[in-house]
Amino acid sequence: MNILKISEDYAKNLLKDKLSSAYTYHNLDHTIQVVDKIKILAKEENISPEDTENLLLAGWFHDLGCVDDADNHEEESRKIASDFLKQHRFPEERIAKIGELILATDKFYKPKNHLEEVIKDADLYHLASDDYFRICENLRQEIKEVHHQKFSKLKWAELNITFFAKHQFYTKFAKENWQPEKEKNVEKILSSIKNIKEEKKEKSSLEKDKALLNKKKLEKLESPERGIETMFRITLNNHTKLSQIADSKANILLSVNAIIISIALSTLIPKIDAPRNAHLVIPSFVMIMFSVACIILAIMSTRPKVSSGTFTRKEIEEKKVNLLFFGNFYKMPLEEYLWAMKEMMSDRQYLYDTMIKDLYYLGIVLNRKYKLLRLTYTVFTVGIIASVVAFVVAFRNVTV
Repeated sequence: MNILKISEDYAKNLLKDKLSSAYTYHNLDHTIQVVDKIKILAKEENISPEDTENLLLAGWFHDLGCVDDADNHEEESRKIASDFLKQHRFPEERIAKIGELILATDKFYKPKNHLEEVIKDADLYHLASDDYFRICENLRQEIKEVHHQKFSKLKWAELNITFFAKHQFYTKFAKENWQPEKEKNVEKILSSIKNIKEEKKEKSSLEKDKALLNKKKLEKLESPERGIETMFRITLNNHTKLSQIADSKANILLSVNAIIISIALSTLIPKIDAPRNAHLVIPSFVMIMFSVACIILAIMSTRPKVSSGTFTRKEIEEKKVNLLFFGNFYKMPLEEYLWAMKEMMSDRQYLYDTMIKDLYYLGIVLNRKYKLLRLTYTVFTVGIIASVVAFVVAFRNVTV
C-alpha cells in the first residue's frame, strides 16, 4: 500500500470536485506547489525518508479544510487527514506528527522544530516566486469572495509589505536561495506602491480639475437663475432711466411754459390796457391758457403717488405686500420691516413675485407718466400753433 499515492489522489479529487471556485489561492495549484517545495527542501535539508513522507502527507492535506471551513481550515485539514489516515491504518504516532505539521502552516504560527520550519517555508514559497504578483492577486480575490473583505490596490500592497516585514524563512536552503528573490519582490511592491500613489495623486488632480469643470458646468446649468436676476436688474434700470427721462422732459416743458408765461405777463399784459392793443387780448389769452395747461399736465406727470406706508403680518404671510416699494413700509418700525424682509428673502418664490410686482407697478407708473407727457407735448404743440395763428390773425385784422 502506497499511502502517499493514495493521499495524493484523494487530495486532488477532493480539491477538484468539492472546493469552491472562490478559492483562487488555496486550491490544487497551491497544494501541488507546496508539495514540490517540500520535496526540494527535504532533499536539501537532509530530512529522513519517514519525516519526508510525513511532510509530504501534511502538504497534501494542509488546505483540504477549505472545502468545509474557511476560517479555521488548518484544524479542519488536520481532522480530515487524521480520519483518512486512520481508515488506512496509518500509525497513530505519525498521524499526530502530521497533524502538528498541518497546524504549523497557520500564517501566525512560529515553527518549533526543523520539520515545521520546512513545511512553513514550503507553504510561503510564493513570497520568493517570480509569479508572486499573480498569486498575490489570486489571494486578494479569494479574500474578497470568501471573507467579503475588499482592499484597494494601494491598501493591499501596503498589507503585503507589512507581511513581508514580519515574515522570515527558517531553513538554511530557503535563506540562501529564496530570500534574495523575496527581497526583489519587496522592491517591486515598494515600487508599485510609489506608482500607485503617483497615479492616485494624478487622478486626484484630474478629479479636482473635473470637479472644477463640473462646477462651472453646473453654474452654467444654474445660470437661468442668474439670468433671471440679471433680467430683473436690467429691466429695473431701464424702468428707472425711462422714469428719469420722463421727469426731465416734464421739467423742460415746465421751464419753457413758465418762461412763456413770465414773458407774457411782463411784456404783453401791460400793453393790453391801451385801446390800440386790444387786438392782442385774445392771442395773449390763448397763449397763456395753453401754457398753463401744459404746466398742469407736466406737474401731473411728475406728481408722486404715495400709499399708506404700513402693512400687517397677515399681509406678509399671505405674500400681498411689495416690500421693495418705499410707499408700503415707510411708516413701519425698523424691527417689523427687518422681519418682513427676512421672511421674503427666505421664500424665493415670494421674492421673485415681489420683484415682478415691483416691475409691473413701475411699468404702470411709467405708462401714466408717458401718457400725460405725450398729452402735454400735444397741448404744447397745439398751443404754440394756436397762439401763432391767433397773433397772425389779430395783426392782420389791425392792418386791414
